[in-house]
Amino acid sequence: MRQWISLQADLGNFQRRRAIYIFALKMSFAAVIMSLLIMLVMLPVLQWFDLLPVPISEAMRLGVLLAWIVGGTVSGALAALAGCSIHKLAVSRAEFQRLSRTDMLSGLLNRRAFTEALDQAAEGASLVIFDVDRSKTINDRFGHASGDAVIVAVSQIFAHVFAGEDVIARLGGEEFGAIVHGGDTSERVARIESIRAEIANHPIAVEGGSVKITISAGIADIGKDRKSEAVYAAADKALYLAKTLGRNRVVHEYERLNHVWHRSATDQKREATAEHVEPKRYAQRI
Repeated sequence: MRQWISLQADLGNFQRRRAIYIFALKMSFAAVIMSLLIMLVMLPVLQWFDLLPVPISEAMRLGVLLAWIVGGTVSGALAALAGCSIHKLAVSRAEFQRLSRTDMLSGLLNRRAFTEALDQAAEGASLVIFDVDRSKTINDRFGHASGDAVIVAVSQIFAHVFAGEDVIARLGGEEFGAIVHGGDTSERVARIESIRAEIANHPIAVEGGSVKITISAGIADIGKDRKSEAVYAAADKALYLAKTLGRNRVVHEYERLNHVWHRSATDQKREATAEHVEPKRYAQRI
């Protein structure tokens, strides 16, 4: 029985009070059945040794009655008490698990829970890393309480726009992560663009007035054979480029690769031009 109770608690069945009554009822029937089986074994033995004070038929009727009244009632009551204790334990454990996966300030998932979700994400989704622009300026000008108010307000917007299959979390500080499903890459990028624009046009109340903030975002696609670490690194680099290009923008990893290629080609062209011009300058000096 102890193993069975432990299994029930592990499965989380006792988080609902209805499970307590079902558990007590099952234990009552189990106790009655065990009592009847013991009686069926013991009564013939007692009759054989002539130890029954009444006929065996009468003893069986009395045994059935006692099994239901005593065995069923007592075991049911004890099972109900045990079920209440297990219920409290299961609810406490569920709350602890929820808190261990929740960011306390924003109410969103924390980095640990987000990492688990990213590891399990399937192909056809995108990872987005958001960062609030110039957050240090807000903290320095209005105070850290206002900085927290900005995080809470942005979190509420994210919680509203990311629903269903989507996953949204606060990764730490002013950085957020999202796993976006649905549509193709261009549609997901357009969706993130609309969220960026919504936040940019949404004034946030802080001490002494309100502020308008902007966010930058880096996007990377989740592939079938692509490790989550590689996806995260690509999105983080795209975010860095968004910050470098002036903030308040969304950059996809392919755009970052094109930017790097274009910059490399431009640098090579400049180097070739410099090598071609330098001999002429040297000849003029002579």
